[in-house]
Amino acid sequence: MARVRSIKSWLLALVFLGCGGATAQQQNLSTSTCNSGSANPPACTAVRGDRADGWMAQGRSEVMGRNGIVATSQPLATEAGLDILRKGGNAVDAAVAAAAVLNLLEPMNVGIAGDLFAIIYTARDKKLHVLNASGMAPGGATIAFMNSKGYRADPANWGPGSGMPARGILTVTVPGTVWGWDDALKRHGTMSFKEVLEPAAVYASEGIPVTERAAFDWRLPVALNKTPSDATQCCTELDPDSIKAWYINGQLPEAGQIFRNPDLAKAFRLLQAQGADAFYKGDIAKAIVAKSKALGGTMTLEDLAAYKGEWVEPVLSDYKGFTVAELPPPSQGFATNVMLNILAACTSVVYPGQTLASLGPNDPRYWHMLVEAKKLAYADLIAINGDPNFNPGLAAKVKAVTGPEHAQSLCGRIDPARASTPAPGRASGNGDTIVLSTADRWGNMVSWVNSNYNNFGSGITVPGYGFLLHNRGGLFSLDPKSPNALAPRKRPFNTLAAGFVLQGGRTDGQKMTLLLMGGDMQAQGHAQMMVNMVDLGANLQASTDMARFRHEQLSNQLFMESQLATAMGPRLQAMGHRIVPVNGSIVGGVQTILFTPDAGEAPPDPARTSRRPINGTYRAGSDHRKDGQAGAW
Repeated sequence: MARVRSIKSWLLALVFLGCGGATAQQQNLSTSTCNSGSANPPACTAVRGDRADGWMAQGRSEVMGRNGIVATSQPLATEAGLDILRKGGNAVDAAVAAAAVLNLLEPMNVGIAGDLFAIIYTARDKKLHVLNASGMAPGGATIAFMNSKGYRADPANWGPGSGMPARGILTVTVPGTVWGWDDALKRHGTMSFKEVLEPAAVYASEGIPVTERAAFDWRLPVALNKTPSDATQCCTELDPDSIKAWYINGQLPEAGQIFRNPDLAKAFRLLQAQGADAFYKGDIAKAIVAKSKALGGTMTLEDLAAYKGEWVEPVLSDYKGFTVAELPPPSQGFATNVMLNILAACTSVVYPGQTLASLGPNDPRYWHMLVEAKKLAYADLIAINGDPNFNPGLAAKVKAVTGPEHAQSLCGRIDPARASTPAPGRASGNGDTIVLSTADRWGNMVSWVNSNYNNFGSGITVPGYGFLLHNRGGLFSLDPKSPNALAPRKRPFNTLAAGFVLQGGRTDGQKMTLLLMGGDMQAQGHAQMMVNMVDLGANLQASTDMARFRHEQLSNQLFMESQLATAMGPRLQAMGHRIVPVNGSIVGGVQTILFTPDAGEAPPDPARTSRRPINGTYRAGSDHRKDGQAGAW
């Protein structure tokens, strides 16, 4: 009995004092998190509990609903989107509201001076509408100008980013996000900036607690030179305007601290009052140009005023009865189509009598097949991708490499026992991005990707308005022979990818958004998600929780999450793969929605004449590697 009392007393002590070393005098529950430091609480060594049913490693259940559903990397952004849906807004309205809130919650990943792509399924016309609101190079951004600053193409890396600086003002293109938000609302939404930007404006003014993963990523990059004329030394110093906007009293925010950005609130209020013109023609535009000129950039008011995004056609392919829609160039998205085609055509050729399902994720040949398919797909991507408006014939090249015949022609290049060495060239570094999905009771669904590119973008903040300039221009090539060569008003190679899946190519079957953030992880991550669900039979949430790999084309390194590296690494290493164990920070974050119709009910009401729910079930998965959640009503 004494032993029982002792155990109970110890448990009570943990409950009331926490695992973070709190004393009886403090009476504070623990707010500790587990990290690589030495001061971790004992809870960090605890064994994880079991689920009652299903795959034991699944982190949480799928979220389900019928009136509307939102999945984002931050709970407050999810709630902002849901609130818009409850007030009668549609999936596009909810997407803009959630994305705006993420400007404050994940500033390292997204901002109003970034890029935007989206695939919007509209129930009224049963079509996919593809938005490209990515940035264009300023009129003064030329290869000759960059050469004059000391930047030249790298012959060892002819892919995206060859010769370009990674940060600083010379990587900034004319941002497309605000134009994209505005045009998406006007074409397919029901609300205005006044309504959908209100949650973000309030949060920016009143403040939000910094969440765990956001705090881990919250590191400003060096963005300035000691003197503006010394561009060849970019970059050596932090931008003081960025420190003012994004740190708290000059210090990195910690998880749980309240963070405010009143200047960003001011920018949102201007957009609410004046619309997109405030950003491209008004006071915000003037502030952007002033900051650029002060740092030696070439951005002009004319560049901003002339910006327009595009509505384009998706790249389509079939994967085992499912039509996969991905973004066309300059997005890397179409590499997903190529990779899946190779897997469908070549698995049984490379391993006779086998499928991905029969091999399964406990067989190193399964992972070898996926990685080798990725290498071939990204070789095609790097070789041809660029701005279609500057590359006549690019559409025909994309159609060729995403066709089944091309995939079949590549099967012989996969050695069943040895890892290959891909041709030089890289797809990108570790980009930082937000992805989100929304759907409403009328059947509209949105696959949305918004980004500053690298962590905190260029590292440069526009004073008075509290937002960062992105650094997507760092992915141009300074090789004039490249399809991605820098030129005025040109869009660079873009890592952003938004996908959409239709069962059998029909709009009356299952429909799914397909999203996974993180630089060149995105296309290879989309393919892994499809394989998890189609070949392995995982549900939506389980498919996000399953371990992933990330292969880097230039270094030929194979990054695998730690438990996967432990299980498969030695056998894959014996096949010639260069295994690097990693945590979940570089394999992306999934925010995805699946709709399954219910044929026994009345059809949906795209004309919005009633308030009845959708005739089926929405399911959502939100990645445990991020701070987010899915929510429904």
